[in-house]
Amino acid sequence: PLPHMELSCAPAAPPGPGPPPGPAVADGDEYESLPSGAALGTHMVAGAVAGIMEHTVMYPVDSVKTRMQSLQPDPKAQYRSVYEALKRMVLTEGLWRPLRGINVTVLGAGPAHAMYFACYEKMKKSLSDILQQGGNSHLANGIAGSVATLLHDAVMNPAEVVKQRMQMFNSPYKSVLSCVRTVQRTEGFGAFYRSYTTQLTMNVPFQAIHFITYEFMQEHINPGREYNPRSHITAGAVAGAVAAAATTPLDVCKTLLNTQENTALSSLRIRGHLSGMVNAFRTVYRLGGLPGFFRGVQARVIYQMPSTAIAWSVYEFFKYFLTKHKLEKRT
Repeated sequence: PLPHMELSCAPAAPPGPGPPPGPAVADGDEYESLPSGAALGTHMVAGAVAGIMEHTVMYPVDSVKTRMQSLQPDPKAQYRSVYEALKRMVLTEGLWRPLRGINVTVLGAGPAHAMYFACYEKMKKSLSDILQQGGNSHLANGIAGSVATLLHDAVMNPAEVVKQRMQMFNSPYKSVLSCVRTVQRTEGFGAFYRSYTTQLTMNVPFQAIHFITYEFMQEHINPGREYNPRSHITAGAVAGAVAAAATTPLDVCKTLLNTQENTALSSLRIRGHLSGMVNAFRTVYRLGGLPGFFRGVQARVIYQMPSTAIAWSVYEFFKYFLTKHKLEKRT
């Protein structure tokens, strides 16, 4: 989600000492292990809020990333840096241009992240009990993150297709609805899932690296697993940067499959629509060689660090806040 927000991370929980410690907690429950009845709903609400925050705060940088990954950009849309790209988009295409398509992202991100975090927490707990009785198992974290991604991407993939088409330079679509209708009419329903396997091929390693790095960082900087916004932000940012850089080649392929970039495909005399992971890889290589796979890596890391930091800090804040509220009610 992972994810992808001006660079001042200002999530719900400001970095610092965090809210005052809650009341003494009964039954040895701390905030990590929620009361079993409450857990699912709590994770879903916390996840949905975190997902929407993550995808919206850094959205302008996401728009730049989509354009910088273009394999044969229009001469008017060739940028040297993220800052230059944003400046030029605003000056030549209007103040709101970097935000086009944000509404479809919000619609997808809420339910996608609610399912994602609920599935992650449930599986992480069950697997950790099997693999390492009660302990924190990196393998469990990796597997839980990967399975949660299957659910997340099933919801987010169509939203991504619409979003990326609206972000492209000279996008012909006037609104989200007209984009959905046109794609459905001209390319069929399958177009919304053309990049699903690529998305999964990217997101499964992305989320495995992301969760393992996050939990590893937490072990070192927050071994007691207290609610500590600074540790959530730091661990989230590092996990996001590492995972983003490692999976950029797959992201470039995904963008190509989602946008079906016309000039690039026609320059190679590719007729019809490009589909499939292998074809995408071949096309990127033919058009850009090895460096082609790292187009937009700077924008991707700049986008992902604050996004992941925001997602984790908002998620952990809501988890803490909602659990504390439930525990107060019980005591």
